[in-house]
Amino acid sequence: MAELPKKSEAFFEWFSEVLERAQVTDKRYPVKGLNVWPFFGLKARSLMDRTIRDAVEKVGYEEVSFPTLIPETELQKEAEHIKGFESQVYWVTHGGTTPLDIRLCLRPTSETAMYPMFAIWVRSHKDLPLRTYQVCSVFRYETKTTRPLIRVREIHFFEGHTVHLDEEAATSQVRDDLRTFEEIAKALALPYLVDRRPDWDKFPGAHYSLALDTPFGEGRTLQVGTVHHYRDNFSRPYGIQYETQSGSQAYGHQTTYGLSERLLGAVIGVHGDDKGLVLPPAIAPVQVVVVPVLGKEGKEEVARAAQDLGEQLRKAGWRTRVDLSEDRPGAKYYAWESRGVPLRVELGQRELQAGNATLADRLGTKRSVPLADVLAEVPRALEAFRSALSERAFERFRAEIRPAKRLEELKEGAAVHLIGWCGKEACGHRVEEAVDGGLLGRIEQSSPPGILPSEVPPCIVCGEKALGWAGAARPL
Repeated sequence: MAELPKKSEAFFEWFSEVLERAQVTDKRYPVKGLNVWPFFGLKARSLMDRTIRDAVEKVGYEEVSFPTLIPETELQKEAEHIKGFESQVYWVTHGGTTPLDIRLCLRPTSETAMYPMFAIWVRSHKDLPLRTYQVCSVFRYETKTTRPLIRVREIHFFEGHTVHLDEEAATSQVRDDLRTFEEIAKALALPYLVDRRPDWDKFPGAHYSLALDTPFGEGRTLQVGTVHHYRDNFSRPYGIQYETQSGSQAYGHQTTYGLSERLLGAVIGVHGDDKGLVLPPAIAPVQVVVVPVLGKEGKEEVARAAQDLGEQLRKAGWRTRVDLSEDRPGAKYYAWESRGVPLRVELGQRELQAGNATLADRLGTKRSVPLADVLAEVPRALEAFRSALSERAFERFRAEIRPAKRLEELKEGAAVHLIGWCGKEACGHRVEEAVDGGLLGRIEQSSPPGILPSEVPPCIVCGEKALGWAGAARPL
């Protein structure tokens, strides 16, 4: 098999080839922008969903499922919202050969599907807070160049939707959502910034939007998620009201929280290397592979010992494979490395006689341990690998973020330029022109912390006092 393109030289060619070789997605489906998920990619995606579910259910979210089709009449109730999607909506106009009285759309997002039901579910202050989420497909007719996991027309989507008593309670929910993402990102060893998008770039209908961005490749950033505070901008057109303790009627305040398959794309783009995938243990379809090194002597004994060890690891709860193929050891190592398996256990005749096994992680750390201790060592080795993966990603993240004090500096290579910004739209657009990209907005949080310098310079355009550090970048 030909070598992969170099990640540092041809990032998007490398990214596409990695997805194909590891069988993450297959883009050969006959509708452009709709991709097939083979087993390996589907398993990684499902494990990512589990990581998200575990985090959000701790703060009270409950899973629901809503229909894919939304009547046009419901979309029209929120004109500002639909304006942001009208060029991307897929319309269903016929049932068989019969024209429909009311057009139906494939959901581009679910506010207009869920909120008519929320108006039925929410009647009293005792019904609040309402915290729901679903994991589903959303459909948007993407007109730009499609890329698997990054820019597609059928998007695998986690979306959380909440209703609260007032603005303060909704703001508290936003903070909870950011904490859950911190937990998710830790499991994925993924660095990120939380940016408050400028008003001209916020979600249609939102009071404000927070974006979760990470440097991705070729000096670009990738938005992997969003948290939106709606105030009562949606509850009013959809009639989501509740009876207060005093007996009066009030509109609920709402939030949404969205994460897509871009999150998996970010993990692959940030961690992968010139050998292929590098997956954190939380979402690796195979966490441990046992590779028996089969020589001329003791072949059956080594194979049997490898199978026994694999069975013990599976019973202990680790996603494990035993490679009994006839390939040479080096070919086996390369095959599993290219699929991002975090930990390899090597077992040969000489090691078996000495009562040892070799543990090798995907970053190249290798050591010999007593065979009897392998079960106890695996969780420690996987956590050490996740920690090292995180630190490597954080170091690269720091290197890709650079302060800038003059507009000319925005042309220089960096994934994110840190700038002072006064908050005025005219200055924001000047920044976008200078960077040939976008103003991410005011940076509210970073992981790892400590990335932002302590002293914020004046606005890079007008010289007036800045609201805080902002990010300028070329988002995908």
